[in-house]
Amino acid sequence: MRAARFHAQKDIRVEDVDRPAIKAPDEVLVEVAWCGICGTDLHEYLVGPIVTPVTPHPLTGVTLPQTLGHEFSARVVEAGPEVTDVEVGDRVAIMPAIVCGRCAYCRQGLGHLCVKFACTGLSAETGGLAQYAVLKDYQVSALPDEVSDVEGAVVEPASVAAYGIDRVGVHGGDVVLITGAGPIGVLSALYADAIGAATVVIAEPNPNRAALARTLDVGPVLDPTQDGFAEAIADLTRGLGVDVVAECSGSTPGLATALTSVRKRGAIVQTGLHTAPATLDGMALSEKDVSLVGSWCYLITDWPRIIRLIASGKYPVAKAVTSQISLEDVVTRGFDVLVDPRGDQLKVLASPTLAG
Repeated sequence: MRAARFHAQKDIRVEDVDRPAIKAPDEVLVEVAWCGICGTDLHEYLVGPIVTPVTPHPLTGVTLPQTLGHEFSARVVEAGPEVTDVEVGDRVAIMPAIVCGRCAYCRQGLGHLCVKFACTGLSAETGGLAQYAVLKDYQVSALPDEVSDVEGAVVEPASVAAYGIDRVGVHGGDVVLITGAGPIGVLSALYADAIGAATVVIAEPNPNRAALARTLDVGPVLDPTQDGFAEAIADLTRGLGVDVVAECSGSTPGLATALTSVRKRGAIVQTGLHTAPATLDGMALSEKDVSLVGSWCYLITDWPRIIRLIASGKYPVAKAVTSQISLEDVVTRGFDVLVDPRGDQLKVLASPTLAG
């Protein structure tokens, strides 16, 4: 089969590999429909290996090269005898986390914090940027007719965004600020709107991304680097500041904007991942009595809930998808486009069944 494999920094090859096979009774073989390119994939491409293992992974035992792709939808083509939740022919969304089930965190229902955490498409035998993949039964969730294969491929980043918002708890009528209109920022804005925020403000200095964010129609899109940003926030909140901020840029300026914009006793969730240490005005954090919360991945049991929300039409995750390409073109029309700072794409999906 064809697969996009990460070998080393700036070295991803679409090449022929053996089709994977089921090895355990609780495994599922799927044929990939669509797979998204994540920011984690881009970090691997530019400066990796980071999380892709150069020595055998403690849970999966794999090493490079790694078939990438952990945001994908698929169709079940074979199921082991112990698999009960899906059957051959089902369309599914993939929850890519692989967990030990035995560590202290797994036993608390916090599999996303597993001490041996692995991920399909980053530290496993298979990945979604390929024609076929093998998963454990707990990694696959059936898609109803109301959810398309494209939407199914966005369940993973949609769950990242939702978990961040849930960590701080948006209440009906809240004013929510999203800093950074990348894929996770856009999905965070859509989720906050879906669960009852009165107003969702998006702060984004990149004009291309700001233009895309305006098409979401969830609230104002403002440039935080321009004069008048603070006044606009004050006007929207009667001078108090926003109730909740989801910091999705993973940058010191984004975190600073979050802290200056949030009201006293408000909350900030750090959803965007920082690739370098950030600076923070600790005095302002204390003076405003603000809660600053981290967010990592998602609850690995959350897929059915997120899928139901998408199916209802209230969480229109397909709005984050800006390009659909062939697997054969995933480097030139996917990775290389997304790492270009002048680029105008958000979520790019690749399919092994789409002609190049």
